[in-house]
Amino acid sequence: MRSSVRVDPRALLHATVVLIAGLLFSATALAAGQPFERAAFEAAQKAGRPILLAVHADWCATCRAQEPVLESLLREPKHAGFVAFRVDFDRQKEVVRRLRVQYQSTLIVYKGSKEVARSTAVTDEAAIAAQLAKAL
Repeated sequence: MRSSVRVDPRALLHATVVLIAGLLFSATALAAGQPFERAAFEAAQKAGRPILLAVHADWCATCRAQEPVLESLLREPKHAGFVAFRVDFDRQKEVVRRLRVQYQSTLIVYKGSKEVARSTAVTDEAAIAAQLAKAL
C-alpha cells in the first residue's frame, strides 16, 4: 500500500520563514557573545566598523541582566553592522588590563579605532542604545 503525502505550499513557506528567522536569531545571539580575539577586534577597527566590547563574568548578576538587552539591541536593523565581542573578565586579564577595565559589566563602544562610549553596570535599554548610537 502506497501512502501519498500532500504538502500545503503556504505551510511549507511558513515553516521556511520560521526556520530562517531562527537561524538569523541564532547567528545574532552568537555574534553578541563572540569571544574576544585581538586579531578580529583589530580587523574590525581597521575596517571602521562599530564595535561593542562587553566585559563579562559568568558569576555577575549585572552581566546576566545586560545579556538579553544587548542581544535585543543588536538584533535591531540599525545595529546590524556592529561587531560584538565578549571579554571574559576572569580569564582574559591581560585584555582587561589593556582596556583599563576595573569591573565586570563594563561596556565599551568603538567607532573604528576610536572609543566613543563606556559604562559600567548599566542595564537600562535606552541608556545602552544611546551608547551604541554613538558608533553609528
